[in-house]
Amino acid sequence: MTSALQTNRPGAAFPFDNSYVGLPRRFFAPQVPTPVAEPWLIKLNEPLAAELGLDVAALRRDGAAIFSGNLVPEGAEPLAMAYAGHQFGGFSPQLGDGRAILLGEVVGRSGRRFDIQLKGAGPTPFSRRGDGRAAIGPVLREYIVSEAMFALGIPATRALAAVTTGEPVYREEVLPGAVFTRVAASHIRVGTFQFFAARGDTDGVRALADYVIDRHYPALKEADNPYLALFSAVSELQASLIARWLHVGFIHGVMNTDNMTVSGETIDFGPCAFVDAYDPATVFSSIDQHGRYAYANQPGIGQWNLARLGETLLPLIDEEPDGAVDKANGVIRSYGERFQTHWLAGMLGKIGLAGEEDGDLELVQALLSLMQAQGADFTLTFRRLSDLAGDETAEPSFAASFREPEACAPWLAQWHGRLSRDPQTAAERSMAMRSVNPAFIPRNHRIEQAIEAAVENGDFSLFEALLTVLAKPYEDQPGFAAYMEPPKPSERVLATFCGT
Repeated sequence: MTSALQTNRPGAAFPFDNSYVGLPRRFFAPQVPTPVAEPWLIKLNEPLAAELGLDVAALRRDGAAIFSGNLVPEGAEPLAMAYAGHQFGGFSPQLGDGRAILLGEVVGRSGRRFDIQLKGAGPTPFSRRGDGRAAIGPVLREYIVSEAMFALGIPATRALAAVTTGEPVYREEVLPGAVFTRVAASHIRVGTFQFFAARGDTDGVRALADYVIDRHYPALKEADNPYLALFSAVSELQASLIARWLHVGFIHGVMNTDNMTVSGETIDFGPCAFVDAYDPATVFSSIDQHGRYAYANQPGIGQWNLARLGETLLPLIDEEPDGAVDKANGVIRSYGERFQTHWLAGMLGKIGLAGEEDGDLELVQALLSLMQAQGADFTLTFRRLSDLAGDETAEPSFAASFREPEACAPWLAQWHGRLSRDPQTAAERSMAMRSVNPAFIPRNHRIEQAIEAAVENGDFSLFEALLTVLAKPYEDQPGFAAYMEPPKPSERVLATFCGT
């Protein structure tokens, strides 16, 4: 066990190639992690470590020290990033990494650049009187959900490691401390742009935009208006991302502008959750008292957040203010069309349609309305529909998803009529549907069970089992069939919490 901070130790090799630290000093604050008492490695994501070109053997040996912040590996240049943000609609001009420290960047075997960041590694200049620490529950939740999102094919930050610290953290109760290591294409947010715009620092906004273009959108350097093209590219990625959230019933829970990346990845899995019984007004986050970030509100909030990004870019888009506003508004207006295109295409795939014709939107909406009225489980309903597409004898199983099984008969008649005009064979259709309708999601009650076992008993077996199941969400796994089931009434999770 390691308790004292160590730096530049040979053998704990990361191929760091840091670029963010080369930006002006006002973009971040240098900050080394604060050592912890008795770090213990819960989990190392060895396949991801290998993809990143890390020394897996060194991480097995020294991972507890490295991922707790006790050992800063050679080449790291740890820092806390500055950013601002709208939180539930109210603007905070300075937020920043209050409990996260960016160790540095690596270029993986794919040639892509990634950040490696510790969450819960101690206070920073942006901690706002917080302790900079994390409890084990939020660490396990983020590990589980981020890896599940990756397996579902949804762009998201990844989990590299989780460690316990051997120290308590004090929230409403005393909890075991932990540190989470996150991998991201970058941690640049809408709120990062807002930080400089709020200070009238147009040079800072420009430097950041140029950095983002270089790092994420290098082809845009040749555009007639690179900054407008950047805004459009970010808008497109967010429209696609949020549509994909809705396709699997995901609720982010806290879509503040400081939680929206410009790289198009899902980030910050604090109070996130997945819908069980379908209801578009579903909210889990304990701090979302008015449903601002409810399931069905997420597309509109995405547009609202993008409008805030557009405001920061106006001086770069056009020197003439009215012209800049007109151009930015054009991107904002197109977001709605982009989202609808992505969402409908995904929903048509979920009900087994290879093409689109008039009336398909209404067919999708009719199913969702039926599911809501009948309390049908979102994930199971679509998975069972996938089975029914290839096997008519599966109809009773599909009908059982509804409170009144006979209620689905009129919709099924319309669906079968529509399928008769679709070019796919039954086998092709069922296979395609099963590739987009998961059997397994990180159900909220299962996550809570894994967290409770870890907190109360130091038992990580449920955590490991969840990771095993969720690594193959689209495959039948008979040995884990119970993980497909929605919660019993006594198991329902009605509220989820931030990790601060």
